Amino acid sequence: MTTPIFEPATIGSLQLKNRIAMAPMTRARNADGIPNGNNALYYAQRSGAGLIITEGTAISGTAKGVLYIPGLYTAEQVEGWKKVTRAVHENGSTIFSQLWHVGRVSHTSNQPGGIAPVGPSDIQASSSFSWGYDENGNEGFVISSKPRALLNDEVRQVVDDFANAAKNAIEAGFDGVELHGANGYLIEQFLNPFVNNRTDEYGGSIENRSRFLLEAVDASIEAIGKDKVGIRLTPYGGLGDLPHYDEIEATYQYLAKELAKRDIVYIHIMDQQSKGSHALPEGFIERFRSWYDGVIILAGSMDRNKSERLINAGTIDIAGFGEPFISNPDLVERLQNNWELTPPDRNLHYGLGSHGYTDWETYQQAVLV
Repeated sequence: MTTPIFEPATIGSLQLKNRIAMAPMTRARNADGIPNGNNALYYAQRSGAGLIITEGTAISGTAKGVLYIPGLYTAEQVEGWKKVTRAVHENGSTIFSQLWHVGRVSHTSNQPGGIAPVGPSDIQASSSFSWGYDENGNEGFVISSKPRALLNDEVRQVVDDFANAAKNAIEAGFDGVELHGANGYLIEQFLNPFVNNRTDEYGGSIENRSRFLLEAVDASIEAIGKDKVGIRLTPYGGLGDLPHYDEIEATYQYLAKELAKRDIVYIHIMDQQSKGSHALPEGFIERFRSWYDGVIILAGSMDRNKSERLINAGTIDIAGFGEPFISNPDLVERLQNNWELTPPDRNLHYGLGSHGYTDWETYQQAVLV
């Protein structure tokens, strides 16, 4: 039996035209942080996906760790995103905004006035890079700067920033938001006891280290409703200079239980092996399913066969594809017809301009040449 991953599906409150999601990917195409027509074209080209999750979108001026990323904290940014959501909806797809605060994985050149980035503590991500400017003003990868630990009331302000960005997302026409709790960014920094050495209610036990994540989820739910709030997680990941710790499994079992209580729209899990980091342990995604009966998206080295097998087994509900969507705007059609995929060019993943962004050919365009 094969699962109709290319057929319409109702998953929670989402009405999707298929069970394929375009995963979030940083593309760094907005010098002023405001989405524009080029972004609208990019996402419209890839709206064969039943669900599109945008690139990480800054929730405040201090949330950024990469040059040229868009935000969702000004009126101008909201207006810019309306072009994107309108274009995607006209093509019959659903689109969520991924809300992003990078925390300590940033550089002073990414911060307003050159201030230090913030984190749960002042522990530097000394082997992690940000995309910023070096001491000579040259653009490129730079070691993340030493962070400043967030004060207690500042933690609550960041929670409010997530909620405000969620409200802005709905105003901009998004169908919902995905909180970025993965890849070594701020939410995951709070979860990790090697990075979070706080002694207040946000540090120590699993419950305390999970508090920031759950408060951000709760505030977003209050702002826009549980049916519009999802979250991305990377259990066992190592990106952002995050060491493994003994309580990983227990932490994510606790989060699964708490997020199930909140009945959020989905949990999006990424296997970081595809990003050169640690793979999910054998059987983890099946164990996670036993803890969580809501919608699960899985991304990371997915293909058609793996997607169908996991969906058939009831282990996941939606298959997420990231990098293949960059160089294959018609990825869904290629998967459906078993057409060859165009390999990506990682030299073109980031930077301004349309080359390597909106100028990739569909399979039909390529064969007509």
